[in-house]
Amino acid sequence: MSLLALGISHRTAPLTLLESVALDAPARSRLGSRLLSGEHVDEALVVSTCNRTELYADVSAFHGGLADLTDALVEVTGVPREELRDQLYVHYEDRAIAHAFTVACGLDSMAVGEAQILGQLREALAEGQRRHEVGPALNTLFQQALRVGKRAHTETDIDSVSVSLVEAALAHASRLLGPLSTLSVLVVGAGGMSSLAATTAARLGVSRLAVVNRTHAKAVRLAERVGAYAVSLADLGSALAAADIVVTSTGASGLVVDLDLASSSVAARRGGAQVYVDLAVPHDVNPLVATLPGVTRIDLESLRADLADTSTGPQVQQVRDLVVGEVGEYLTARSAESVAPTVAALRARAADVVDTELTRLQRRTPELTDAERDEVRRSVHRIVEKLLHTPTVRVKELASDGSGSRYADALRELFDLDPRDTAAVSTPPAEAVDLS
Repeated sequence: MSLLALGISHRTAPLTLLESVALDAPARSRLGSRLLSGEHVDEALVVSTCNRTELYADVSAFHGGLADLTDALVEVTGVPREELRDQLYVHYEDRAIAHAFTVACGLDSMAVGEAQILGQLREALAEGQRRHEVGPALNTLFQQALRVGKRAHTETDIDSVSVSLVEAALAHASRLLGPLSTLSVLVVGAGGMSSLAATTAARLGVSRLAVVNRTHAKAVRLAERVGAYAVSLADLGSALAAADIVVTSTGASGLVVDLDLASSSVAARRGGAQVYVDLAVPHDVNPLVATLPGVTRIDLESLRADLADTSTGPQVQQVRDLVVGEVGEYLTARSAESVAPTVAALRARAADVVDTELTRLQRRTPELTDAERDEVRRSVHRIVEKLLHTPTVRVKELASDGSGSRYADALRELFDLDPRDTAAVSTPPAEAVDLS
């Protein structure tokens, strides 16, 4: 089996297309089930955030697996294949591993180095485990990816240059409206991104902070945690009118702030400038809100330019170097694991031969004392250990440079070991992959 990743992200697609392929929890569940129904897919993991939608799979064949993943994505999202074809990226084997580690470190995020992706990956892994879609291959990969992501934040200086999407958006709003210490902020939602928004706004010292959520109890809990005010959803209109900055990220399937609601807010504010920060995918705020007098709407597309120059620098290179080293170690460990069954089978065969011969010797030499038999047994075991030592060590050494599987195949052939069931995995072509 081999690792395959298929995805679409802010690096390859416009926000409108990202919104079309964004997946809520039920859609992720449907997609996971659909992936496992594919002929060539043995394990699957779905990652969907505001920056990306990615499918990871353990597949038995490259081309067949790629077709299974593409078909499932088209079927569940309803986005035509021709719209996706030029926006999708494909990573196979070592490049899929490197991509997973890079994503976990925040290097592939719009806000380079942001740490929220770790929680999102952890949640995706837990979902896949609960639905029994993740097996040993993907579990091992993503457990390691999470560890690599943690190392990036604890062992490099990436946090000194990284900013969250919320920080970037609030900085943008501050340039339009003035110091945050003079501004009131309303956070709509109480999920992961909204919690980050409220925490960040409080840390940056906004003059007044309020939280509104469909479930009022969640708004109360978040507000108490950050020293904010909880607002009932029924009072959303007045809360909008009182806010200089409105940050939304709810995951709702429809609009949370429509044009009529925003227009009422503008009228109540009597010309006071206002900024809507819409970090949701799909969006929470009607884009036409930006046409209202005194209103600016910031979305993920708007933030691209603000964050475009954060992907370089020595701190980022530190993390890239960390990823390269971790990928090498992961591949070495995986290669060693791949030859381990052959080593175990060889030693088991040797043990069977020794036991058979010692039993035969016992029948033929009943006159030997127990002490003599023990000495014979120890001598035979020492001989076998010495004979097996070199091939055992050698196959593990060869595994580190990628040639261990050929040596393991030779050992199975030479010693007539029981063949293991292995799926033939085709090699991906060197040329560009055709997704049509």
